[in-house]
Amino acid sequence: MKVSLDTLRALGRGDKAGDRVVPPTGFTARLTVFVAAAMAFLAVFALALSLAAGRLATSWGEELARASTVRISAPSGQVATQTEAALRLLQQTPGVASARALSEAEQQALLEPWFGPDLPVTELPVPQLIEVTETPEGYDAAGLRLRLQAEVPGAVLDDHARWRKPLVAAAARLKLLGWLSGLLIAAAVGAMVTLAANAALAANAQVIAVLRLVGATDAYIARAFVRRFTLRALSGAAVGTVLGVAAVALLPSGGETAGFLTGLSFRGWHWALPVLVPVLSAAVAFASTAVAARRVLGGLS
Repeated sequence: MKVSLDTLRALGRGDKAGDRVVPPTGFTARLTVFVAAAMAFLAVFALALSLAAGRLATSWGEELARASTVRISAPSGQVATQTEAALRLLQQTPGVASARALSEAEQQALLEPWFGPDLPVTELPVPQLIEVTETPEGYDAAGLRLRLQAEVPGAVLDDHARWRKPLVAAAARLKLLGWLSGLLIAAAVGAMVTLAANAALAANAQVIAVLRLVGATDAYIARAFVRRFTLRALSGAAVGTVLGVAAVALLPSGGETAGFLTGLSFRGWHWALPVLVPVLSAAVAFASTAVAARRVLGGLS
């Protein structure tokens, strides 16, 4: 613990003498900076993915929970009559805020992505759709189905519950996947820094032996390695974070589909969250190097 506290103080005020203990260049230095930058870049995307998936789950859950559809499937001569009956029934149903029959143009627009813009809706047996908007309290779906079945034989209620839940669950799992990816990235940074610190300590075994002969303690040597590798990880992660944020900012937005596709991006104050990535990378490097230094120095005794 004393080594860690002293190293934290040294990180702030610097230690020129201690810095000479660790080679400023070499394979381990380049490896640490490069991997920290690459992992920070990926961490920014994992964070953006998790936040976007959270927005998507919230959007789907709220919007689909308030919307329902009544489908009128009846002979052509009875569609208008049953539609009017269904609308009257819906207007009298507690929990229904509004109900309206979609026009032919609106129904054609719904089918256009699958069948193209030239679909002759009027010549095909396309059911009449009624858009139902619920109040915050909602309505009794089972009771409404029974009333529709008794008074409007050709009406079928779809409250979207059957396919809403899998969509919301998928978005929630995608959010969890983003956070798990962040944890795996942090673990990879820790493993990489540990290997690099082990290699640097082993390569400088003779230098460490000489330092011990002149009176340097293991705590002093460990602080030098921990400080150097922590600053390398911090600088590399800072560069990777900047590049990651710039890449996310350049991604196209959802545009008109923003209600369905939130876009892989940050919103509002979430743009400040990537600042934590370099800090967390440095913390992981700090802890990993401290453990590696104690273990290797103990083995060299």
